[in-house]
Amino acid sequence: MEETNELWALNDAVQKIKTEIAKVIVGQEEMVELLIAAMLADGHVLIEGVPGVAKTLTAKLLARSIDVPFSRIQFTPDLMPSDVIGTSVFNPQTASFSFKQGPIFSNIVLIDEINRSPAKTQAALFEVMEERQVTYDGVTYAMPQPFMVLATQNPVEHEGTYRLPEAQLDRFLFKIEVRYPSPDEEVKILQNAHHGITSHFNETVHAVLNGEAIARFRQQVSNLHIEEKVMRYIASLVYETRNNKALFLGASPRASVAVLRAAKAIAAISGRDFVTPDDVIRVLHPVLCHRIILAPEKEMEGSNAEDVVKEITKRVEVPR
Repeated sequence: MEETNELWALNDAVQKIKTEIAKVIVGQEEMVELLIAAMLADGHVLIEGVPGVAKTLTAKLLARSIDVPFSRIQFTPDLMPSDVIGTSVFNPQTASFSFKQGPIFSNIVLIDEINRSPAKTQAALFEVMEERQVTYDGVTYAMPQPFMVLATQNPVEHEGTYRLPEAQLDRFLFKIEVRYPSPDEEVKILQNAHHGITSHFNETVHAVLNGEAIARFRQQVSNLHIEEKVMRYIASLVYETRNNKALFLGASPRASVAVLRAAKAIAAISGRDFVTPDDVIRVLHPVLCHRIILAPEKEMEGSNAEDVVKEITKRVEVPR
């Protein structure tokens, strides 16, 4: 009975977050649900889309709906690693250096246009995103909990961008691709802009969760039941990416764990205390597509990662 009440509380909180964000954002229900799922699964999210489709605004709204510290880092070509993680500052009173924490030390961190900075700055995120800690001058500093990175980027073919290293991409639980709105949705966007809702979202959107509640819900999601045959299904799907002639690089075991965590979060959001194969299929595309690399000949033929993932789901038998 207690587990049922906790699951009800989780779903109530999810609906409240969706309601708050929907006050400003139009037609991005799938992206919002995946962002919430990533938060419950203790994962990071990469949001990709052309300029002007509300990537940054949506990330800010999610942070606004949660009562925890938030910071934003604008990535630029001249940004240094110390601008992200922090640096040593000399104190003349004590004649010693002390570590001044950078903007990465927050609960929710928005990295805007992450592909505007070169690999040197990207490497500063490797440890903190995977291990939730920063090591500087031999001293390890733990990140506050909960900790979540929301990064936005424009498509890599746009001028002045750098391709993210594979090790960096692999640290994101989801990659969400944001599409253009429909004509009706765009009319609603114009109405929101006309009434000042978009520009004054700080007054419109309110926090509905705190850090303690998120930690409790994350533990509940982690404890969700999953049968061994569903875990074998996940393993088979990921294994197929390593033996597919259309792919130059398949997904790693970290991807399998990511599918598991994400499927549990989706199951919890759906009001269930167990994971189904449908939950696995639901998260497969946003979890895998940024972790696999197409074979050059397939890329030249116009294929994409989504097509390959769909083919794999058709080939692997679904457990009954």
